[in-house]
Amino acid sequence: MTLNSLPVFLLLISGIFCQYDYGPADDYGYDPFGPSAAVCAPECNCPLSYPTAMYCDNLKLKTIPIVPSGIKYLYLRNNMIESIEENTFDNVTDLQWLILDHNHLENSKIKGRVFSKLKNLKKLHINYNNLTEAVGPLPKTLDDLQLSHNKITKVNPGALEGLVNLTVIHLQNNQLKADSISGAFKGLNSLLYLDLSFNRLTKLPTGLPHSLLMLYFDNNQISNVPDEYFQGFKALQYLRLSHNKLTDSGIPGNVFNITSLVELDLSFNQLKSIPTVSENLENFYLQVNKINKFPLSSFCKVVGPTTYSKITHLRLDGNNITRADLPQEMYNCLRVAAEISLE
Repeated sequence: MTLNSLPVFLLLISGIFCQYDYGPADDYGYDPFGPSAAVCAPECNCPLSYPTAMYCDNLKLKTIPIVPSGIKYLYLRNNMIESIEENTFDNVTDLQWLILDHNHLENSKIKGRVFSKLKNLKKLHINYNNLTEAVGPLPKTLDDLQLSHNKITKVNPGALEGLVNLTVIHLQNNQLKADSISGAFKGLNSLLYLDLSFNRLTKLPTGLPHSLLMLYFDNNQISNVPDEYFQGFKALQYLRLSHNKLTDSGIPGNVFNITSLVELDLSFNQLKSIPTVSENLENFYLQVNKINKFPLSSFCKVVGPTTYSKITHLRLDGNNITRADLPQEMYNCLRVAAEISLE
């Protein structure tokens, strides 16, 4: 697979995921109403230059059309599809991408083992639908599962079991609580990206895989972080806990002192002091809290020729602190800082 061969792709560059999702009019620069490959559902479009991709977007479809054998990438975005029958994809067992965003799908109308029969499926996107729980069972080949902007209240134990290739999970903008997902991600040892933002979490879920690189909990109602919660997360680089209810009393002393961490977002909480972080941290977002002091020990244990904080961007605007509150020694500790925002 080359970068030019598919319209939606996921890159991992220098530890950062970049998601590109072009609309059908932009895909490959082809005209969606232009000539189509011979083997294609009549209401859809299979570009001559990419005959294994079938586009059925924006057609007000209520059911999935017959998918010809040989189709590997199926797009059914922005329709009115309510159900999927168990035999819908029997003819296309080599399907690799199934994109069902912006439809009316409900769990009760997704029949049987319709997904697990797709033994080559890698990406399953069912964002912006009416799901109330995570879909399953799913094939072990899956590496990208997106179920954001639904009404999901639980991920049943075993729903994700055995998905050893799964690297990306989007569950943001649902109605999840910690107890309804604790343990649900057990055994997902390839998981790098997990987004649980904009849910109903009041505490952090247990049993997350230590393989995670990016972990997002922003826009929940989390008030504390258990001591040693992140112990064992040796690869974690990006952590977001902004827009929660974190207070000083809910943050044990070294809970965010994570050696691998590159970026930490604790903005829009109720913190009065700056938590201790690793000297390897580069981007630290603390804007709109209640911080009124700047302890150097939060950033540097010892300051020397080779021991200093790697912070390049530090945001403290929207707090009760001014430049006069910053200790003179700060400039030696934060010697590589390109930006320190206070106002």
